[in-house]
Amino acid sequence: MARRYFGTDGVRGVVGEDLTTDLVERLGRAATLWSDGGRVFVGRDTRESGLELEEAFARGVVSAGGNAVLAGILPTPAVALLALDLGAVISASHNPPEYNGVKLFDAEGQKLTDLAEEAIEALLDEPPVAEPGRTDHVSVATESYLEHIVERFGSNLAGLRVVVDCANGAYSGIAPTAFEELGAEVTAIGSGPDGSNINVGFGATDLGALQETVISSGADLGIAFDGDGDRMLAVDARGQAVDGDQILAILMLHLGVDLVAVTVMTNLGLHRLAAERGIRVVTTDVGDRYVLEALRREGGVLGGEQSGHLIYLNGHVTGDGLVAGLLLCRALEGRTLEEAAAVMTRFPQAKADIRVARRELPQAILEEVERLNSKLSGKGRVLVRPSGTEPVVRVLAEAETATEAEASCARISALVTRELG
Repeated sequence: MARRYFGTDGVRGVVGEDLTTDLVERLGRAATLWSDGGRVFVGRDTRESGLELEEAFARGVVSAGGNAVLAGILPTPAVALLALDLGAVISASHNPPEYNGVKLFDAEGQKLTDLAEEAIEALLDEPPVAEPGRTDHVSVATESYLEHIVERFGSNLAGLRVVVDCANGAYSGIAPTAFEELGAEVTAIGSGPDGSNINVGFGATDLGALQETVISSGADLGIAFDGDGDRMLAVDARGQAVDGDQILAILMLHLGVDLVAVTVMTNLGLHRLAAERGIRVVTTDVGDRYVLEALRREGGVLGGEQSGHLIYLNGHVTGDGLVAGLLLCRALEGRTLEEAAAVMTRFPQAKADIRVARRELPQAILEEVERLNSKLSGKGRVLVRPSGTEPVVRVLAEAETATEAEASCARISALVTRELG
């Protein structure tokens, strides 16, 4: 059965349109029924709609006989770590403030499989049970999470000047505190959430403010999170962006792993570096949960996405932006971030997001992609995929020169617009 509501990372939509309180309440009930009741640990990010949707989800949990344990504003990876019989986050991650959503974790803190999400959707119309459960509130989750992360993944950061961009999201206050406790000199930006400014002008989806602040303050580097804290990108002292592929390259060499899991979007430069160093690369579909599944299947501990989802499972259960930031600082080992990132030569990439009326790719597009990939013959590639969360088709082209990449991207983008626009 095809999933109707779940996308690449949970259920997401514009509040009041695609995502209603009724749907969220039904999701709470269905997820609790699927997990056979019990305790559901719930966190949320800083969106204005979060409190109302948290209450709706809790009503659903209670109507299925479960116990909703509400922790308030909390980063997604913290919910995964602290999940009870089930974990849930009311968040739309990196999306704009008008969006919200629901992410689910099982009792081990793992994201649900496609089959599990299908099973939950099949329960959406189930009625409430005869004996309802209850709602509890907890206030110590933030402190428990922060203590674990600092002790497990921190290092001596004395003398390091870091700008921390919290995207006006769930890491506001938490992430700057972590770096300060480890001795870093911290400048915090994007740390004043007001319910309507999450991911707006700050964070991993917009590095402009971070780049300006790093340069103007003379910081050694900048670290940016997205609104719910499961993504992290960086900026070097010159203000140059360092993406998830480059960060993953730095970490895989520093940690000495023999396997990494990545997605089809990962830069060919990382594949070449891994081959040179004898590191096996496992490639998955786009989505950090698929990277997680591959790591668990293959017995690996490190993986990630170009977008900044970085996963280290030695002491954790999922991807964590704060963990990635702390590990990156540790991996510098006296080098600048620019020097560390130079270990990987990036292939030029050109990307386009094309809004479409329908997302199914017709044969004409598939055949043209195959033709271009054959022509590039391993010295580049073209990738076209429908978004799992938005009505867009994403186009990625890589080549040895920027001109070649841009030409391939433009050609496919025009075809997608003509066929699907």
